[in-house]
Amino acid sequence: MAIQAGRIRVLADMEPRPGAYVLYLMQQATRSRDNPALELAIEEGNRLGLPVVAAFGLLDGGRHFPEANARHYAFLLQGLAQAKAGLERRGIAFVLRRGTPAQAALALAGEAAMLVLDRGYLAIQKQWYAAIREGYDGRLVQVEGDVVVPVDVASTKHEFAARTLRPKLHRHWDAYLEPLRPRRVKHRADGLDLASDLDVSDPEAALAAMTLDRSVAPVRRFRGGEDEAMDRLDAYLAGPFRDYGTVRGRPEAGAASHLSPYLHFGQVSPVAVALKVRAAKAGGDEDKAAFLEELIVRRELAMNHVEHTAHYDRYESAVPDWARKTLAEQAGDPRDPLYDEAALAEGRTHDRHWNAAMREMRETGYMHNHMRMYWGKKILEWSPSPEEAFRRTLALNNRYFLDGRDPNSFTNVAWVFGLHDRPWARRRIFGTVRYLSANTLRKFDAEAYLRAVDELCAAEA
Repeated sequence: MAIQAGRIRVLADMEPRPGAYVLYLMQQATRSRDNPALELAIEEGNRLGLPVVAAFGLLDGGRHFPEANARHYAFLLQGLAQAKAGLERRGIAFVLRRGTPAQAALALAGEAAMLVLDRGYLAIQKQWYAAIREGYDGRLVQVEGDVVVPVDVASTKHEFAARTLRPKLHRHWDAYLEPLRPRRVKHRADGLDLASDLDVSDPEAALAAMTLDRSVAPVRRFRGGEDEAMDRLDAYLAGPFRDYGTVRGRPEAGAASHLSPYLHFGQVSPVAVALKVRAAKAGGDEDKAAFLEELIVRRELAMNHVEHTAHYDRYESAVPDWARKTLAEQAGDPRDPLYDEAALAEGRTHDRHWNAAMREMRETGYMHNHMRMYWGKKILEWSPSPEEAFRRTLALNNRYFLDGRDPNSFTNVAWVFGLHDRPWARRRIFGTVRYLSANTLRKFDAEAYLRAVDELCAAEA
């Protein structure tokens, strides 16, 4: 099947020029299959009689992603090792260059007949795309492979809430939920002499060669890679998924797919996941509908938010006016208890369930979404101001979660402060922003959750 036209944007409309290869900047979708940008590059290479080169720009040192650390880079490099192997099996060259993605692409663009980009919605990604457009004078095409329905197709404005975006997505998603046939590579890249700055075939050695923050260690709970992602998905659909519709809100129930790190790093296609969920033998209609709501509606609402919010990482821009106003009205309320940032990071509060959630996040890089909501609301309650609470929540989120620094992360943090929500009954500190009390913990077996965290953290140790 042809790649849907809605996924393709021609950024520089000109004929391909003479070159040695078609260049694909593989930055958002770090996988060798179920990747529409890669498949379009193969189509173009076949048409032009050229091989395909997939490039990746690797940044370290924390200048562009100050919260990124060894945990994130280990997972990324594990994924790149599998992507490289998959690409080379297909006859596609993989080249890694140290520097920004724009620098990597432009360094290789001199011999490229044309350049294919994938698409991300964060501000830093848009800066890279802009630099490439300015520095490359050939045909430039961008292909969306990180969402089911391309953000521009679903909506051209900032959506108020899931209920306003949902019908727009439903109108389109059947047209985009189609399997992507892998194209045969007619011209292999085996003969190209293009060296990488770092060999990712050994992820541990590559990680050791990088300059980065090593105070947050890699985790055993998750190993990166497209094969890991699909194995995890298959095992999930064969078992825990069957109860997803009824127990997804219970952190101790084991009904979550744990695919968010793989989606964040582009190691699995959301379309491929949705198709497998639809075809799953386990689970009924309620389970499938609930899962697709999270995978498509909620996730793509986050993409919509960062696309249409210039400073989604700032309190004054990400949080809606009504919420900032009501939080400001309660700014003078006494906070008791009041914790400093170190106590929060170390999980030294009076709330043992909150501490367990923080421990799970800190030690394993993950926290169930139900606990993430409770966790964030308590930071707002225990911080000296809503502005400081926003900064703390985002910093902890991006530092410890494997899926941090993601549109979902920025959106979920802003939700704590009222984004995509409505006013509720007025309370101390929160005003009319939604409050979550300890009653939240009564909706599941909180003691079982504590035991589960103990087991997960023991496995890491």
